[in-house]
Amino acid sequence: MMIVLRTQYRENYGTPETPYWKNKGGSEYKITNVPTSLSEQEMLEVVDKICSNPFITYSHSWCEQYLLDWSVEDEGYLSWFEKSQLEYDGEILYKEPEIGYEELCSETC
Repeated sequence: MMIVLRTQYRENYGTPETPYWKNKGGSEYKITNVPTSLSEQEMLEVVDKICSNPFITYSHSWCEQYLLDWSVEDEGYLSWFEKSQLEYDGEILYKEPEIGYEELCSETC
């Protein structure tokens, strides 16, 4: 199974003093090869760990990205973006970012 994190990306079209935020999409990050034996609490710890990475969640005066939600999916899960590539292009050229559970948790899980 995998854990899928969904993020929201926003850009500030105003100034730091008077922000005007616009939603600009987001990404889905896949944590693959998650053991089925994990409890919900252990999954929350994995989500918290990866969301502490400044590549996933960050906030600046001009842009920010944050976690919207997460879910547990089967290993064959495809995001909307990946499904649309299959439908219109016949192949997936741009995959969502993935990290293996073993790599993520090699030292602390």
